[in-house]
Amino acid sequence: MVQIDLRRNRERMVREQIEGRGITDPAVLDAMRTVKRHLFVDEALQAQAYEDHPIPIGFKQTISQPYMVALMSQLLDVKPGMRVLEIGTGSGYQAAVLAHMGAEVFTVERIRELHVSARSKMTRLRYFGVSLKLDDGTLGWAEEAPFDRIIVTAGGPELPQPLLDQLSDPGKLIIPVGASRRQQSLIVARKENGEVTQENMGNVVFVDLIGSHGW
Repeated sequence: MVQIDLRRNRERMVREQIEGRGITDPAVLDAMRTVKRHLFVDEALQAQAYEDHPIPIGFKQTISQPYMVALMSQLLDVKPGMRVLEIGTGSGYQAAVLAHMGAEVFTVERIRELHVSARSKMTRLRYFGVSLKLDDGTLGWAEEAPFDRIIVTAGGPELPQPLLDQLSDPGKLIIPVGASRRQQSLIVARKENGEVTQENMGNVVFVDLIGSHGW
C-alpha cells in the first residue's frame, strides 16, 4: 500500500508541480515519472519525497525541489549519448534523472559521505551510466572533458573558468550565480564558435558551491 501511495504521489508531482508549471520535454517528464525520488532521501523523510520543496540530505545539503530538477534538466536539452558533467552529486537524484534521459553522466561531489552514499545507490538501482568522483567540483573533471553539457547544483559568485574550459563547443552550462544564497540567478551559458553567452532564467536559491577558489 505504501508503494502504491508513493507511485500516486510521484504521478501527482509530475502532473501538478512539473507539467502544471510548463515543463514539456517528454524525456524529462518520463524521467521524473520513472525515477523513484523517495529512494534518494532518508527513510524517515520518504513521505515528503514528492512534495514541492527541497529536502535535507545531511551535511547542510539538500535534494532540490522537483520542479527545479525538471527545469534544469529541460534547459540542458540533453540528447541520448551526450556526455554530461554534474557538479554536486548530493543524493544522486539529478544524476539518475539525467541517466534515465540517456546521458552518460559524470558527477563530482566534495563531501565524502554523500559521495559514498550516492555511489551505493547507483549500484543498487543499476544506474550503470553514471561515473562518480570525490573531488572539488569547481575544478570539474578534466580527465573526462570535454562535456556536451555541464550542470551545477550549487551556487557561486561567478562561472568557474575550469568548467567553461571543459565545455564542448558548441555546449551548454547551467549554474546558479550570485553573491549570496538569497541573490542567486539561474544562468544558462552557451559556448559557440569560441564565444560564451549568458542568459538569466530568474531567481533561485541553492546551497553554496565551495571549492579551492573560495567559492
